Amino acid sequence: MLEVKKINLYYGASHALRNVAVTAKPGSVTCVLGRNGVGKTSLLRAIMGLQPIASGQIEWQGEDITKLAPHERARRSIAYVPQGREIFPLLTVKENLHTGFAALPKPLRHLPDDVFELFPILHDMLGRRGGDLSGGQQQQLAIARALVMRPQLLLLDEPTEGIQPSIIKEIERVIRHLRSKSEMAILLVEQYFDFARGLADSYAVMDRGSVVLAGDKENMVESDVRRRLTV
Repeated sequence: MLEVKKINLYYGASHALRNVAVTAKPGSVTCVLGRNGVGKTSLLRAIMGLQPIASGQIEWQGEDITKLAPHERARRSIAYVPQGREIFPLLTVKENLHTGFAALPKPLRHLPDDVFELFPILHDMLGRRGGDLSGGQQQQLAIARALVMRPQLLLLDEPTEGIQPSIIKEIERVIRHLRSKSEMAILLVEQYFDFARGLADSYAVMDRGSVVLAGDKENMVESDVRRRLTV
């Protein structure tokens, strides 16, 4: 289980995260919602170790990982799909997928079959450069690259941003499948409320760097959450 305990994060004098607490459990999806600029991406970057926190604690599977480097967190089966996908445009699809090997021991450095079961289109595009793919295909590639790492914690930063509806449905199907295996904790940052509502087992709504609403899906008051998402 992931436990983020009252973390604070600063960019210079700007207080980006204020005593933020979030949990994510295996076999469930925790959705972090909020408008642009409220700290959602900063939260994921802090969990991945890409941005140091000023105070608080991040625990994964009972271990304090607060001071670990990003590559050390990756070796503990944490994978991150960043906003904007950040694939390598000049590398082929196959080469992009192989970059997920870096955190794995040598015996596991092969592409798992279920990657192509989840994203069959990628199997037909292994020789194509990442930059030649559509935005939706690049998003599928970014998620597949993360799954190559066999993660037990998957961090997804707005996977529906700028994606056509048909691909959004495919991404939703993949997340549901991963959750159904009950092996992976999924922390999903999202602005698209209907997508998040359909997937969330629990949720946290952020505003101005703080979590202002949180709870299980059954206790979610839709009007309160939507009010926090409107500009």
